[in-house]
Amino acid sequence: MRLTPGPARDVDLDRVDLFDLDLYTSGDPHPIWDVMRAKAPLHHQVLLDGREFWSVTRYEDVCRVLGDHREFTSERGTVVTHLGVDDVAAGVLMTSTDPPRHTEVRRPLGVKLTARAVKSWEDAIRRSIVRFLEPALEGEPFDLAEKALLLPAIVTGPLLGIPERDWEQLVQLTAMVTAPSDPHFHLSSEAATLAIAHHELVTYVTDWVKRRRAAGGEDDSLLDHLMRVRAGDAVLTDEEIALDGYSILLGANVTTPHTVSGTVQALIERPEQFEKVQADPTLVPNLVEEGLRWTSAACNFMRYAVNDVRIGGGVIPAGGAVVAWIGSANRDESQFADPHVFDVTRNAKAQVAFGYGPHYCIGAPLARMTLRIFFEELLQRFGSIELAGEPQHLRSYFIAGMTHLPIVAQKRKMP
Repeated sequence: MRLTPGPARDVDLDRVDLFDLDLYTSGDPHPIWDVMRAKAPLHHQVLLDGREFWSVTRYEDVCRVLGDHREFTSERGTVVTHLGVDDVAAGVLMTSTDPPRHTEVRRPLGVKLTARAVKSWEDAIRRSIVRFLEPALEGEPFDLAEKALLLPAIVTGPLLGIPERDWEQLVQLTAMVTAPSDPHFHLSSEAATLAIAHHELVTYVTDWVKRRRAAGGEDDSLLDHLMRVRAGDAVLTDEEIALDGYSILLGANVTTPHTVSGTVQALIERPEQFEKVQADPTLVPNLVEEGLRWTSAACNFMRYAVNDVRIGGGVIPAGGAVVAWIGSANRDESQFADPHVFDVTRNAKAQVAFGYGPHYCIGAPLARMTLRIFFEELLQRFGSIELAGEPQHLRSYFIAGMTHLPIVAQKRKMP
């Protein structure tokens, strides 16, 4: 979807279809979200097949929905592609589990992913990113969005304990889960794409665990650590390990590539911002937070109301599905001044691109460090970046991103 919105326009809220894939592939949802925040902060939509959901678009309401599991449960599913079908892994899969069980599993994993813990991986990540960027400096068109899909696997594959020969396959499968209607990943149908990808990913982790157990011993990889996690008084079952490993693979792969390509596109369109942060590298952390806010790669998350809940001037009935639109919350003018302006000097730390509350992204410290290193290295090496073709947007209403961003970069001339 377009990250720089077009002009404000009249929007008929009774006819808005937030499940229209064209809105995200070639359209512009930001003017719609602007009107929803102003006039319908709680919006109800019924799909043609009878499924229904409520939407919240204001920053404060999005944080409330994501932050209060007593009002809004994760245990029926959290991803809009599963709307209307309760998650069969509820109560087992970490992302579809509420506290206290969620906290019991998350806490020991989080120990491995604190900012202090991931600091030890910085040099290895920097070397990987330098190798990733080198082909872009040969002066030929370089499709950043296409290449960046593999970037998280390059960075996190060794940390997870995933061999390089499997990276491309796993990236393809995780993309199939999050964008099952995109022609790059779509199989015979959206349902078939989701089912096949889910099965293959869970099977991969299951087989990985079997091989590790057969080999004996321990290593320091994240998946190996998952095998030793205790929730309450018991270690995780093989089913829990497989499902949580699946969730970790999804989280590692699906958002960072689109934050990278969307932020680079913003810098290409605003060369004065590129020059500003290049002249003052201390602005790189600001650039990362603004890029996260601007791209909001995880465009939304879903919850279900536990009881009737009054929010946004209306009521979500008990059992109703509610979609919290991250992409809208991060452009809420009550939280971010001039929200449709990309500004590398902005303090955007309040952005909710990583979610909010109990399910705040467990890998956020690693993602932030990866993005910081990426832009440090890009700004040090690239003198200029230009588009070499039209960007192509991902066909998904869950992940806001690109499948193609052809660029041409020139090496920076050092004094």
